[in-house]
Amino acid sequence: MDTASATSTRRGVFPAIEPFATHRLRVSPVHELHIAEYGNPKGKPAVVLHGGPGGKSTPKMAQHHHPEHYRIILFDQRGCGLSTPHAELTDNTTWHLVADLEAIRQHLGIETWQVTGGSWGSTLALAYSESHPERVTELIVRGIFMSRRSEVNWFYQEGASHLFPEAFEAFQEFIPDAERSDMIAAYHRRLTGPDVATRHAAARAWSLWEGTTISLLPDPEREKEFVDPDFALALARIECHYFLNEGFFTPRDWILANAGKLASIPGVIIHGRYDVCTPMSSAWQLHKAWPNATFVVVPDGGHTHTEPGILHELVTATESFR
Repeated sequence: MDTASATSTRRGVFPAIEPFATHRLRVSPVHELHIAEYGNPKGKPAVVLHGGPGGKSTPKMAQHHHPEHYRIILFDQRGCGLSTPHAELTDNTTWHLVADLEAIRQHLGIETWQVTGGSWGSTLALAYSESHPERVTELIVRGIFMSRRSEVNWFYQEGASHLFPEAFEAFQEFIPDAERSDMIAAYHRRLTGPDVATRHAAARAWSLWEGTTISLLPDPEREKEFVDPDFALALARIECHYFLNEGFFTPRDWILANAGKLASIPGVIIHGRYDVCTPMSSAWQLHKAWPNATFVVVPDGGHTHTEPGILHELVTATESFR
């Protein structure tokens, strides 16, 4: 295990760039995906997976890779970002998204690619890489999350609540006392119910809790972004749908049970020591199951990729594989 140093010499991101191509790809009778390509069209292919589930890709995610050396693929997963229909739960499971990655790879004429993902993006990156290891040149994951009930309960039931009691109280107040023994189920009823105003209010409360807690230091601007009505609705509905179903994994520890399939893939695991959203025990368990991957703990890091220490390690990892 490596511990990253907290110094002023940390790497920053590469300059902001515009996509050189965008695509619309229909992957089912219901869903159409938005895809954007950045960097060098002839560079080494790398797909970067956003979090949530139900978040969205942003141009900042393309800045972790050197634009002269990489062909960087971003896409919005089913139901979120610029993919359509918005906040749709039909045919929206981990295994649909794994199939979507293969559809994107084939659509873009890519044989193999580097896979990078953080938070829920790490779940999807691991599920895809364990399903299609022959297609993955390297795997870089941070903020490890494996969609297990224990991880979800830590953040939405009890655990993080002891570190952010004031924010959790606001999250909890939306739910009557009688239903608080299962916050996921209680929120799911409201996020999927018939009343539009209730869906949006529940989405705002859900999303604000996440936006308040995902970094070591507070970020009021990020909190404003998380309560944007469109963003919050997709994030809350899709996250709650996935978490209620424990990521659609059978068995529930599917990722760890299949970690042996990663043995031939060079990889890096990055995790913030003070990640409240996805506690470091999950990263440690993945490290034990995938010991040939480099494991880096950021001593002053939380959960989000925009924190200096996390960002430094992401860029260091992509540069090491370019």
